[in-house]
Amino acid sequence: MEQEKKLYTLLVFSENFAGLLNQVTAVFTRRQVNIESLNVSASSIKGVHKYTITCWSTEEQIDKITKQIEKKIDVLQANYFTDDEVFITEAGLYKLSTPEVMANPEISRAVRRHGAQMLEVNPTYTVVTKMGLTDEIMSLYYALNDFGCVLQYVRSGRIAVTRSKVEYLDRFLEERKQHYEHLRSLND
Repeated sequence: MEQEKKLYTLLVFSENFAGLLNQVTAVFTRRQVNIESLNVSASSIKGVHKYTITCWSTEEQIDKITKQIEKKIDVLQANYFTDDEVFITEAGLYKLSTPEVMANPEISRAVRRHGAQMLEVNPTYTVVTKMGLTDEIMSLYYALNDFGCVLQYVRSGRIAVTRSKVEYLDRFLEERKQHYEHLRSLND
């Protein structure tokens, strides 16, 4: 019986070294798993970057992918989560035709109804932003696109934090520090 695929979010913490992103994405390529979204940014720990990667996979396959990623020399830690185990959000940016926006008050109502904000309005274009889940961001896009006013649209990759009270990486770094201190004391 084949396992059902689910959307998983991988959180990968690494030191900031060139080429690691290529190594991480190669793990997905070798297993023929498509990355749905990818976001890389500095974490709250100096010198440590956080990769937030989403993909559709079976649990068995995502477990193998996570273990392979964690074996990479510059990776500090990798974990995978289902949507109920993390807080998630994305951002959408919509560049709209200002003449269309001014001519049709329903466009502004749609922006407000979706809880979005106007960042810039000038005679040529209006820029709108929306934070939320993928479905919410796409819903606003479809509504605006129906008005024929969308000049450009982009949606960010997912960002996520765990629902756990304990940060996994903090625990890992503390254990690593204690291990190195223990080794140092043995050498003294």
